[in-house]
Amino acid sequence: MKYGKIISTLVLCIVLLSIFATTMGIFSSGGPGPNEFKSIHGDIIPLYGRGIYKHMSAPAAPQGIAQDFVTLIVGIPLLFISLFLFRNGSMKGKILLTGTLGYFLVTYLFYLVMGMYNELFLIYVLLTLTSFYAFVICLISFNLEKLKSIFSDALPVKFLGGFLICNSFAIGFLWLSRVIPPLLNGTYPVELEHYTTLIVQGLDLAILLPASILSGVLIIIRNKYGYLFAPIYIVFLSILMTALTGKIIGQMLIGVDVGLVIYIIPTINIVSWVCTILVIKSVNIMLSV
Repeated sequence: MKYGKIISTLVLCIVLLSIFATTMGIFSSGGPGPNEFKSIHGDIIPLYGRGIYKHMSAPAAPQGIAQDFVTLIVGIPLLFISLFLFRNGSMKGKILLTGTLGYFLVTYLFYLVMGMYNELFLIYVLLTLTSFYAFVICLISFNLEKLKSIFSDALPVKFLGGFLICNSFAIGFLWLSRVIPPLLNGTYPVELEHYTTLIVQGLDLAILLPASILSGVLIIIRNKYGYLFAPIYIVFLSILMTALTGKIIGQMLIGVDVGLVIYIIPTINIVSWVCTILVIKSVNIMLSV
């Protein structure tokens, strides 16, 4: 099995490191307790004040904890199960594994560059490192010339591609609606709080959303790269949207008015999992590419 030992070693490292990181994020305590910080813009920002996320804002820290729960309960088991299937020659397992690795890569890249510096900094570095190389190695291990043949004719390419494109535009408009007005009136977004810049919105608009649109277009025209990127992106999106749903619930539990997002994100989450099921069911052969 090409790259099997390298991938297995990296994935097992990710499993162990992410178990430690998520449990620390969920259960760590201590700290000064809730307090306030004056931002560079002169705003008074309430800080969470407890555990690993003590220096994050009061609204942001519960989101991080909620994502830790999703990573621990959904991401890590799926990573382990997909590795087991991959090691047993399953193409379904390989697609699930690559998409799940994409989730871990994006998650800990965000933790590394957006989360306030804490005791887990080097753990985030290692998780980003191992996730990145495991993801890249999985990607290059696919045989593009044979990849299309592993999917049955029942694969609904127009539905999958249309969903990836529509979702990207929906999230893109959501972010731009928060970014453009402050740029036009010379202020700054309220979401900035005491952070340096809009990391999530920036990386989404620059990398993730264009990648989703490109994957959608390529799968619709049945390009060989579409059969690589679209299934993997859909698996990644399913786990990511589950994490975002968890974040919304975390915000609601502390009394934040999330507005229409409570309907939009869970709906996208459900559709993305339906798409994942359709993709996996359409894989009709064992690992050979």
